[in-house]
Amino acid sequence: MKFVIDWGHGGSDPGAVGNGLREKDLTMKIGKMIGDMLGEYEGVQVIYTRTSDCYLSLEERAEIANKACADFLLSVHINAGGGTGFESYIYNGNVSAKTIACQNVIHGEIMRAIGNVKDRGKKRANYAVLRLTNMPAILTENLFIDNANDAAKLKSDQFLQQIAYGHVIGLEKAFGLKKKGGQITVQKDTVKDDITGHWAEESIRKAIKAGIIKGHSDGRFGPDEPVTRAQLAVILDRLGLLK
Repeated sequence: MKFVIDWGHGGSDPGAVGNGLREKDLTMKIGKMIGDMLGEYEGVQVIYTRTSDCYLSLEERAEIANKACADFLLSVHINAGGGTGFESYIYNGNVSAKTIACQNVIHGEIMRAIGNVKDRGKKRANYAVLRLTNMPAILTENLFIDNANDAAKLKSDQFLQQIAYGHVIGLEKAFGLKKKGGQITVQKDTVKDDITGHWAEESIRKAIKAGIIKGHSDGRFGPDEPVTRAQLAVILDRLGLLK
């Protein structure tokens, strides 16, 4: 699988600006996180439209993806204009069923990953990177840089990791990606490699090591599964909070 990750804007084009942030810096951070996480999957090649703070035209970005014969293009952006929340776009012309399916899956996974954020919906637009590419493509608008509450989230590297994680899990499900083989051992506990690259990986490993939380009997940890009341009671007991 060849995935082209397009970090929106760059160089002389800062993109949207607000609350001490620049879109081009945030898209670079998120895009690199996505690429790093995708490195944990079998048979995945990541191609960036830019690898530094440089300017590329929209046509040049699409050409990179087309020349690479990529399987998918993901263009990462930050919104502006006084709104709030997350939205995604595909081309508003003729698109493949795969394009629509990818948007449905990726959009949903991003919303799950970023939590209590307004869902502005799955949309279509005549954006050049969507129109000029020969493969399924999606453009994501990840919160509003000129909204104080959104900007506060965007200043958190952990939140940016959550955004990236949602994109990656969306790609995993849309394309049936598999993590690279092997298991990870933490002291006496072995869990399948389903937490590597997760935004909460460090905390999860600490919890496993401390014996506070354990995975499933089949070796999975299930990092995004909800906790039942019974499980919460056990966790609190292991923390010594119940008398």
